Amino acid sequence: MGALIWFIIALVLASAELLVGELTLLMLGVAALVVSATALAGIPLWAELAVFGVASIATVVGLKPMIKRRMNTSLVLDTSPSALVGQKAEVLEAVGATSGQVRLDGSIWSARALTPTDTFAPGEVVHVVEIEGTTAVVWKGV
Repeated sequence: MGALIWFIIALVLASAELLVGELTLLMLGVAALVVSATALAGIPLWAELAVFGVASIATVVGLKPMIKRRMNTSLVLDTSPSALVGQKAEVLEAVGATSGQVRLDGSIWSARALTPTDTFAPGEVVHVVEIEGTTAVVWKGV
């Protein structure tokens, strides 16, 4: 019977968290869920309360900061040309020391070879080493 009561308490606390949004009630709900699982072993009430206290402290002090830190990290989508450095590109028009074209990230870019002596034929796959304005500097690489 005690396990069912702790389970109901866990559900109430987790539901109340939806109104508050601070994670504290959710952590207490997790602690109540832990007690619900341990209460199935038939431990006395004082032991259930002790387990709830320990589990509450552990979740609020240990788990809550980790979850908050994870939730507060912002995902950043880099759409700048520098995000293309390191990407593979397909040569469309022969690339030499001063001219050429590659297909990079679905669009066509003007390109030049990293070293003036290198040339790349159409169909070859190259790596973008640098972006200089609207020109991709490419290299065969590994």
